[in-house]
Amino acid sequence: MYKIAIMGESDSIYGFATLGLDTYPVDNPESAQKTLRNLAENDYAVVYVTEHTASGIQNEIDRYSEQKLPAIILLPGVSGNTGDGVRNVSKSVEQAVGSDIIFGS
Repeated sequence: MYKIAIMGESDSIYGFATLGLDTYPVDNPESAQKTLRNLAENDYAVVYVTEHTASGIQNEIDRYSEQKLPAIILLPGVSGNTGDGVRNVSKSVEQAVGSDIIFGS
Protein backbone atom coordinates (compact mmCIF):
# COMPACT_ATOMS: atom_id res chain seq x y z
CA MET A 1 0.00 0.00 0.00
CA TYR A 2 1.31 3.43 -0.94
CA LYS A 3 1.97 6.08 1.67
CA ILE A 4 2.06 9.89 1.84
CA ALA A 5 4.79 11.92 3.51
CA ILE A 6 5.76 15.51 4.09
CA MET A 7 9.30 16.72 4.66
CA GLY A 8 10.73 20.09 5.55
CA GLU A 9 11.39 22.37 8.47
CA SER A 10 9.82 20.98 11.65
CA ASP A 11 7.85 24.19 12.30
CA SER A 12 6.21 23.85 8.89
CA ILE A 13 5.31 20.17 8.94
CA TYR A 14 4.44 19.10 12.50
CA GLY A 15 0.70 19.75 12.07
CA PHE A 16 0.42 17.39 9.11
CA ALA A 17 0.79 14.34 11.35
CA THR A 18 -2.79 14.93 12.55
CA LEU A 19 -3.90 14.46 8.94
CA GLY A 20 -2.25 11.05 8.79
CA LEU A 21 0.85 12.05 6.84
CA ASP A 22 4.23 10.68 7.81
CA THR A 23 6.38 13.66 8.78
CA TYR A 24 10.10 13.93 8.18
CA PRO A 25 11.76 17.02 9.62
CA VAL A 26 15.01 17.94 7.87
CA ASP A 27 17.33 20.81 8.66
CA ASN A 28 19.89 20.79 5.85
CA PRO A 29 20.09 19.85 2.16
CA GLU A 30 22.11 16.69 2.82
CA SER A 31 19.55 15.19 5.18
CA ALA A 32 16.73 16.33 2.88
CA GLN A 33 18.32 14.62 -0.12
CA LYS A 34 18.88 11.40 1.84
CA THR A 35 15.32 11.47 3.20
CA LEU A 36 13.78 12.01 -0.24
CA ARG A 37 15.72 9.09 -1.69
CA ASN A 38 14.63 6.89 1.19
CA LEU A 39 10.97 7.85 0.74
CA ALA A 40 11.12 7.28 -3.02
CA GLU A 41 12.49 3.79 -2.48
CA ASN A 42 9.93 2.84 0.19
CA ASP A 43 6.42 2.92 -1.30
CA TYR A 44 5.64 6.61 -0.92
CA ALA A 45 3.32 7.71 -3.72
CA VAL A 46 3.17 11.38 -2.72
CA VAL A 47 5.86 13.39 -1.00
CA TYR A 48 5.10 16.97 -0.02
CA VAL A 49 8.20 19.13 0.38
CA THR A 50 8.32 22.64 1.75
CA GLU A 51 9.52 25.20 -0.78
CA HIS A 52 12.41 26.22 1.46
CA THR A 53 13.65 22.63 1.71
CA ALA A 54 13.11 22.03 -2.01
CA SER A 55 15.29 25.01 -2.92
CA GLY A 56 18.31 23.15 -1.54
CA ILE A 57 17.64 19.82 -3.27
CA GLN A 58 16.23 20.79 -6.66
CA ASN A 59 18.57 18.39 -8.51
CA GLU A 60 17.30 15.50 -6.39
CA ILE A 61 13.68 16.51 -7.00
CA ASP A 62 14.37 16.70 -10.74
CA ARG A 63 15.54 13.05 -10.67
CA TYR A 64 11.97 12.00 -9.91
CA SER A 65 10.15 14.38 -12.27
CA GLU A 66 10.08 11.86 -15.12
CA GLN A 67 8.97 8.96 -12.91
CA LYS A 68 5.39 8.11 -12.06
CA LEU A 69 6.11 7.77 -8.35
CA PRO A 70 6.61 9.49 -6.11
CA ALA A 71 4.74 12.64 -7.01
CA ILE A 72 6.65 15.47 -5.36
CA ILE A 73 4.54 18.48 -4.51
CA LEU A 74 5.95 21.69 -3.10
CA LEU A 75 4.14 23.55 -0.34
CA PRO A 76 4.87 26.91 1.27
CA GLY A 77 6.25 26.69 4.78
CA VAL A 78 6.44 29.04 7.73
CA SER A 79 9.12 31.03 5.93
CA GLY A 80 6.57 32.08 3.30
CA ASN A 81 5.51 31.34 -0.24
CA THR A 82 8.14 31.56 -2.97
CA GLY A 83 5.72 30.66 -5.76
CA ASP A 84 7.75 27.56 -6.71
CA GLY A 85 4.91 25.21 -5.79
CA VAL A 86 2.40 26.97 -8.06
CA ARG A 87 4.96 27.10 -10.90
CA ASN A 88 5.63 23.35 -10.60
CA VAL A 89 1.94 22.44 -10.62
CA SER A 90 1.33 24.74 -13.59
CA LYS A 91 4.26 23.18 -15.46
CA SER A 92 2.96 19.66 -14.77
CA VAL A 93 -0.54 20.55 -15.95
CA GLU A 94 0.84 22.18 -19.09
CA GLN A 95 2.84 19.05 -19.88
CA ALA A 96 -0.19 16.84 -19.29
CA VAL A 97 -2.79 18.81 -21.26
CA GLY A 98 -0.60 20.81 -23.63
CA SER A 99 -1.75 24.22 -22.41
CA ASP A 100 -1.30 26.44 -19.39
CA ILE A 101 -4.77 26.41 -17.87
CA ILE A 102 -3.98 29.25 -15.46
CA PHE A 103 -2.74 31.81 -17.95
CA GLY A 104 -4.15 30.31 -21.15
CA SER A 105 -0.90 30.30 -23.11
